[in-house]
Formats: sequence, C-alpha cells, structure tokens
Amino acid sequence: MQTKQAITLLSALAQESRLAIYRLLVEHAPDGLVASAIAERLGVANTTLSFHLKELVHAGLISSRQEGRFIYYAASMAAMDDLIGYLTENCCCATGKTCAPAKGAAQVAGTRKRAAKPA
Repeated sequence: MQTKQAITLLSALAQESRLAIYRLLVEHAPDGLVASAIAERLGVANTTLSFHLKELVHAGLISSRQEGRFIYYAASMAAMDDLIGYLTENCCCATGKTCAPAKGAAQVAGTRKRAAKPA
C-alpha cells in the first residue's frame, strides 16, 4: 500500500457516521447488509447514508452488489488488512525487534473476538 492510498482510507474513516457504517459492515462480513438495514441500525437518514456509502465505496473500503431490487454493501476485509499492514509494517524496527502483525491480522483479531464471546 502506498501512503496516498492509506491517507484516502483513513480520511474516509475519519468521520463518525462512516466509521460506524464500516464497523457495522465488518461485523456482517462477508455478506454485508442492505442499505435500509444499515440506516435502521445506525439511525441514519437514507440521503445521509447514501452520501457516506458513496464515500466508502470510492475509498475502496466497501463494495456493493445488487441482488434483485436490493443493494448489499460489504466491508472489504482485504482493504482493512492492507491498511493495518501499512500502519504496522515498521513496528519496532528501531529496536531491532519484529512485532508487525502478519498478513491477515484483522481476520485473526476477528476470530479471537468471536471465540471470546460466550456461546
């Protein structure tokens, strides 16, 4: 990932509603949610939601797919992994240690979170 792309992703997430939308879609990965479900769960007006979804799609953080008359939005887990990798690629390098998360760290974190929840 290049710095300019990381800035685009971080800029898209640097707004309360877009961050909430993205986090909700991460919870529902890989299938995603229809726009009406996102609006209902977050209490966001449809026109406002439309604007934020467009920004997240443009940044590459989410994708959309049409099924019948519904449009589903889903988080791009690859984009999240790439961003986390970019942010941590030089982690601890000044100390001579290697502690950067391996590729796919976001998926491992999600697995840990699910495993920690009571059944």
